[in-house]
Amino acid sequence: QVQLVDAGGGLVQPGGSLRLSCVASGVTLSAYAVAWFRQAPGKEREFVCISGRNGGSPFYVDSVKGRFFISRGVDGAVHLQMDNLKPEDTAVYYCAAGRPIIPTMATTSGYSYWGQGAQVTVSS
Repeated sequence: QVQLVDAGGGLVQPGGSLRLSCVASGVTLSAYAVAWFRQAPGKEREFVCISGRNGGSPFYVDSVKGRFFISRGVDGAVHLQMDNLKPEDTAVYYCAAGRPIIPTMATTSGYSYWGQGAQVTVSS
């Protein structure tokens, strides 16, 4: 049974940092593209960034570029380092694994496996 677990969320003040981790069982994340999505209250789930399965350059949406960094650990987990957090980053963050084609890279339909979500709250 495939399971992704999102870990590391929490409450942080504006300007602070958090690190999320996506840990998998039943599947090897290195064989998949892994993306992070987020969903704020009352809004649709939106794409944040992706690490391609072939080790290509990560891709970020403009709103997080230069502040968020996705990486693959030697332990097989995928991490999202979030720096200089802003209140508008508040959301539930989900990792997703799949083999999307380019047109579906930023859509939820491009991914087969999902974590349960980790709450990130940025507030003073």
